[in-house]
Amino acid sequence: MKRFLFAALALSLAACSKSSPTATSTGSVTPVQLPDNHPAVTPLPDPEMNGGHAGRAPRRISVAQLDQSIQVTTGRAWTDLPDLASSLGQADYALVVSDSTEANLVFAKFLDDGARKVCLAVSTDDLTKAPADRVLTSALSFTGTPDFTALSDDDIHTNLQSLALRFWGSQLTDAELAQWTGSYKTFAARAKAINKPAQAWAPVCVAMMTDQRFITY
Repeated sequence: MKRFLFAALALSLAACSKSSPTATSTGSVTPVQLPDNHPAVTPLPDPEMNGGHAGRAPRRISVAQLDQSIQVTTGRAWTDLPDLASSLGQADYALVVSDSTEANLVFAKFLDDGARKVCLAVSTDDLTKAPADRVLTSALSFTGTPDFTALSDDDIHTNLQSLALRFWGSQLTDAELAQWTGSYKTFAARAKAINKPAQAWAPVCVAMMTDQRFITY
């Protein structure tokens, strides 16, 4: 049943967590005339000559950065990460002397497994903590065993935006918020049906931790 619940994550949040913005119109940049005494400025490369990016393209974080990011965000370490470090691109300085930061399928698969493990543990811990000490439900007020299906839309929105800031440093757009709210309600209903309230917010955590906004800079 746990696998079934998390499988819903990939289906229901694929559009809002894995897609890239699509340009709907073309634009132009008007050069700015700097004063005569202004320091020299190195212009950004032409997007057409740089893969469509104004500036450098996004880069995947390293294994060390991933480890630190997970601990800072959730307060919990991914205990399997040291054993998987070389598979995720960390140099061993015997055969490989530089870190690989390619966002390949191996990295995505192991990160998905690690996110599930960390997020479910954090969500379970949240049920026994005071609001100030919670990670995934810090914006919610409840005691005892909560019924997460009874949350108002305002409470759901507040907690989702709090998590977006925690994981990405930016909030969800209105369109994203509507999508994530709908997905959360599905997770909460299934978690209630199997009497596992910790699985209401854990899938949201997994989606945010595997989102490109968490693993790129």
